Amino acid sequence: MPTNQNPGESPGNNCGDNGGSTAGERGSVKAGGTGEKAGGTGVPPVRGERITRRNLPHWQRHGATYFLTWRCAAGILLSEVERGMVMSALRHWDGQRWKVYAAVVMPDHMHALVLPLVKGDGVWDLQELVHSVKSFSAHAVNKHRGRRGPVWQDERYDRWMRDEDEFAEKWQYIADNPMKSGLVKGTEEYQWLYLLEERPL
Repeated sequence: MPTNQNPGESPGNNCGDNGGSTAGERGSVKAGGTGEKAGGTGVPPVRGERITRRNLPHWQRHGATYFLTWRCAAGILLSEVERGMVMSALRHWDGQRWKVYAAVVMPDHMHALVLPLVKGDGVWDLQELVHSVKSFSAHAVNKHRGRRGPVWQDERYDRWMRDEDEFAEKWQYIADNPMKSGLVKGTEEYQWLYLLEERPL
């Protein structure tokens, strides 16, 4: 569910992705992490707030729902089959490591509205989850094309939802994206769009 935050503050408006280093966390894990493998992977759960950094600082908050965007690498346009691969990768951990409220895979980018779920005494690290989806889907796309090389841009955009109105706005943005881009005349026609049967708010 959305968490309250002053819209004028910078956390949640930042990018950051693969290879980011932990700059610090408010909660049980201090700067640098502990190296524990809570929850079965090498990345500690997010217990309070965590800052990671690539080109820009990237914030996470325990219990936050995020609007995510990442784009294809230069020259990459996803075919219909490949869009299906990406959606399958995104939803692989749905209900286990994160809850996917809404998602759409477009020819050159994707959006999702997600809530990381419980891992140990915290929640799954968003960067770890996104890296998993990007890595797996890139491998599948490259195998399908018989090529090597990047499929996705390194950076992603993410923002945690401050309130129910912002959640609803991002939900609708995802739902309308294929139609507003001119790919279909109606939302129901686009195969690579996932929405919960009912909006949870």
